[in-house]
Amino acid sequence: MIQPFVRVAGAAAALPEENVDTDIIYPARFLLITARLGLGPYAFHDRRFHADGSEVADFVFNQPAWREAPILVAGANFGSGSSREQAVWALLGRGIRCVIAPSFGEIFQANCHRNGVLPITLPPEQVAALSADAVEARAFEVDLEAQAVTVAGKAPLPFTIDPERRRALLNGWDETATLLNAHGADIETFEGRHRRLQPWLFDAETDA
Repeated sequence: MIQPFVRVAGAAAALPEENVDTDIIYPARFLLITARLGLGPYAFHDRRFHADGSEVADFVFNQPAWREAPILVAGANFGSGSSREQAVWALLGRGIRCVIAPSFGEIFQANCHRNGVLPITLPPEQVAALSADAVEARAFEVDLEAQAVTVAGKAPLPFTIDPERRRALLNGWDETATLLNAHGADIETFEGRHRRLQPWLFDAETDA
């Protein structure tokens, strides 16, 4: 199971640069860390810190208004590059639950869905407007039930998402739970028939 996504509200950090790849999000030298949890400090590490470990003052996540932002408004082709799932784990570790961009790296987008991060694809002009709102530190709300992004004082902006992905995120289902929900009855039918046709396999399993 993953953390369900229903709605998220708060500040949105703007990172309008295009082609931010997974090595920028989670540098390759940290891939030796195998834990899924606790990767938040490594997100955008080389953008956030100088070589001496001091913070880069003008990087968005180092600025007070956006240190705890749960939403990221990004440029096109966000999350391109390698398939490392740690890129999503690191974002999630920083508390980022939603990324809005004109386009995503395909594997990164799938990894977001698997881990409870909502990737929203919108036209470039809409993302540019949201990025401007983010820079002004306007309050955002992303509502997956309503499929809308709302900025304080503005009309909701609808977005689309695959119905199965939406259902899985709302319920906090990982891939296994999604499969069981969709095909649980078929799996039980198969297992029952298998036990009837080859009961000795299950008796041996019990004896072991």
